Amino acid sequence: MSRTIVLTGDRPTGRMHLGHYVGSLKNRFEMQDEFQCFFMIADYQALTTHRDRTEDLERHVREMVLDYLAAGFDPKKSVCFLQSQVPQLAELTMIFSNLVTLPRLLRNPTVKEEMGKMGLGNRVPYGFVGYPVSQAADILLFRPRYVPVGPDQRPHIELAQEVAARFNRIYGEVFPLPDGVYGTRLKGTDGQSKMGKSYDNAIDLSDKKASVRAKVMNMVTDPGRVRATDPGNPDVCSAFHYREVFDEENAEQVARACRSGSVGCTTCKGALADVLNDFMMPFRVRRKGFEEQPDLVRDILNLGGSRARIEGQRTLEHVKEVMGMGYKALMG
Repeated sequence: MSRTIVLTGDRPTGRMHLGHYVGSLKNRFEMQDEFQCFFMIADYQALTTHRDRTEDLERHVREMVLDYLAAGFDPKKSVCFLQSQVPQLAELTMIFSNLVTLPRLLRNPTVKEEMGKMGLGNRVPYGFVGYPVSQAADILLFRPRYVPVGPDQRPHIELAQEVAARFNRIYGEVFPLPDGVYGTRLKGTDGQSKMGKSYDNAIDLSDKKASVRAKVMNMVTDPGRVRATDPGNPDVCSAFHYREVFDEENAEQVARACRSGSVGCTTCKGALADVLNDFMMPFRVRRKGFEEQPDLVRDILNLGGSRARIEGQRTLEHVKEVMGMGYKALMG
């Protein structure tokens, strides 16, 4: 490939939400005109947390592709594929697994946080602890220059950089050190530090207007504000956080009104619901059009899988060659 490569992906464990959009989707789809982009749906990685719900995977994959399309993915410019369609990823994961120590994996703050939230303790599966190695293979197989991800993925990008540098040092230069392109971290509607599919605190890109309004009206605001005329503190208000992200030009005016007690939380949240629904309307319109094309998702994944396997095989052959595992003299 002559163009600079971009690679990123997501686990198909539910519909995409606003946190995904400002965290990664917006950045990645804006890069399609300038770079060759690969977007992976990490269905094998979904097994780390959804191994007992595999019957949902096919539906989640379809929903994810539709969300991608609604958010700006252009199949004429970029490649979308399933992780399970590219066996070279598993081969590279095996090779990389010998370059990373167990203590290094257990120091990964994202892994530690997720283990704690899931209460895994000593029951943590090997695949869960080792998925950052798999993720490094997912990234490096395509030798990208940029990886647009949410800010919570920084530890995984750093590990991929370490693996690439270690491989290059031991065997020879194959992998560029990828740079993360980090978006905005969006709080959940409950005020938690992260919007997440598993936390029941997300506004999905495909949510209808009434659903968005209901979720906004239930948002956590300043707990110290009892009456609408009381001075408020926008810095502790989830609704104001969304104003800063999605209505930046009016955010300061909203903050002043909150601090002076001239607007109540209910009124403020109602206005925010209007802002978000206006922002999301183009997503809904585009998604509806794509939903009416029954073969579209299948065609995108079939073509994308073929292109991803071709690119992945090129890298894997180069990897084996520099490692002395091409066996040309032996195998002919």
